[in-house]
Formats: sequence, C-alpha cells, structure tokens
Amino acid sequence: MTVMAMDTRTHPDDHALYWLRAEFAGHRIFRAVRVDGSLGEWVASLHDPRAGVDATVMCPTAEELRAALVREGERAEMRARFR
Repeated sequence: MTVMAMDTRTHPDDHALYWLRAEFAGHRIFRAVRVDGSLGEWVASLHDPRAGVDATVMCPTAEELRAALVREGERAEMRARFR
C-alpha cells in the first residue's frame, strides 16, 4: 500500500487570516483574488450587526484591516448606545 504525504506548507497569510477570524468572529474575512489570480485586498464582510457598521471593509494589509475592524467595533458600540 502506498501512502501519500500531505503537503503541509501554508501560505504566509494563513496565520494572519486565522487570527483575524478568531478576533473578529462577526465578520467573514478573506483575501480577494485579482483577475490575474494573485491575492488582492484583505476583505471583511459583516455578518453580525453588533460587530460593525459597514457591510464590507477592504484594506491592502492585514494590519490595516485589523485597525479598521477595531474602529468598526467602536462605531457599532456607539450606534447601539444611541438606539
């Protein structure tokens, strides 16, 4: 019987995606794919209105997306206070 080895290599962005998804569970977070097949913007799509205000947030880096999602959370808290 032949056993095939699994490819355990990961893309460098996989770790950032994992941590962003864990921290911002109210969003669906992924990388956009450009027409040429390369990875594009970091994208967060809102799934829990308590987690943000804008339906979609896009940034060029994981760090910028994280900062934008922190602001989104703050905006959602402010909106909830004035309802």
